[in-house]
Amino acid sequence: MLNYPTLQDIRDAQARLKPYIRHTPLLRAEKMERALGCQMYLKPEMLQITGAFKIRGALNKSLSLTREEIANGIIATSSGNHAQGLAYAAKMLGVKAVLVLPITTPRIKIANTKSLGAEVILYDGDTAARWKRVREIAEAHSYAVVHAFEDPLVMAGQGTIGCEILEDLEQVDTVIVPVGGGGLISGIATAIKETSPSVRVIGAEPALTPKYFHSRKNKERTSLPLKNTIADGLRISVPGQNPYPIIEKYVDEIVLVEDEHIVAGMRMLANDAKLIAEPAASIGIGALLAGNIKVKPHEKVCAVLTGGNWDLCDMAEIYKVSDGNSAIR
Repeated sequence: MLNYPTLQDIRDAQARLKPYIRHTPLLRAEKMERALGCQMYLKPEMLQITGAFKIRGALNKSLSLTREEIANGIIATSSGNHAQGLAYAAKMLGVKAVLVLPITTPRIKIANTKSLGAEVILYDGDTAARWKRVREIAEAHSYAVVHAFEDPLVMAGQGTIGCEILEDLEQVDTVIVPVGGGGLISGIATAIKETSPSVRVIGAEPALTPKYFHSRKNKERTSLPLKNTIADGLRISVPGQNPYPIIEKYVDEIVLVEDEHIVAGMRMLANDAKLIAEPAASIGIGALLAGNIKVKPHEKVCAVLTGGNWDLCDMAEIYKVSDGNSAIR
C-alpha cells in the first residue's frame, strides 16, 4: 500500500463514510470578519457524531479491514479524539476497542471513550512510549492497530473534509488547518490541491510544539522536546513520517500560534459564532487574531474547527475575563 492517500482514495472514503457520518455545514461568520480582516467561513467538526473530525479517519480505516483482521479487536493510542472515533467504529462493527491514552487526557475524552464501550488504559509516557505499549498489547492479543495519522486510509478519511469544503464553497481562497501529527492536514491538502491547486492551504501549529515548522526550516523531519500547550490535541513532538512529505508538497505555509492567541480564538468562537471549540480547534482563529496569516478583506477564508471535546469546567475558566466577570470577552 502507498504511504500516502491519492485523491481517488479520498473520494472512495467519502462514498464509504457517507451513510455513517455527518457532512458538517460550512458557516459564514460575519460577526468575526471585521476583527479577522477577511470573509470568514467555519467548518465545525465539533458537530460531528463524536464531537470531532477523527471519526472520519478511524471509521474509514476500520471499514476497510476484513472481519478476520478485526475479529479480536482494534487498538490505538490517542490524545482523545481518535480514541472516541475508533471506539465508535468498534461499537458499530461489534468488535472490541482498546485505547491507550496519556494520563493528561481531558476527563471528557476519557469518559466519552469509555461510554462507547472501549477499554481505556491510561499511560504515563510520551507518544513513542505509548506506541511501544500499543504494539506490545496488539501482538499479545492479535489486535488490529489503527494509527491516528500515519495510516493512508486514516489520512484519506480526514481528507473528506477538504472535499466537503470545495463542494460547499467553490470559490474558497484559503483553508487553515490545525497541525498535530499531520494526518488531517495531509488529507485535506491532498484533496484541495489535487482538485483546486490555486487554493492556499495553511497549517497552524502551537508555538510550544513547532515540529513541522522547524522540519520545514531544517528541510528534514525534526523532533523537538515535548512541551505543554493548551492545545492538547496538537501536542506531539515528532512529525509524522508519512504525512511529512505530503505536507512539504502541498501545504503553502505553516504558522506558529501562542497559547494566549489560541485562548482568544476560543473566546471569539464562543462569543461571536456560538460554537464551543476545544483549544486545538481554535488555533486557526488564533493565528488570524495574532496577524500570523496575511489575508485581504474580500478573501474567502475557511478555518477547520477540529472538535469540541474539552471539559466544560476548564472551558468556563478560559471564558472568564481577567477582572472576574462572567463574560467570555
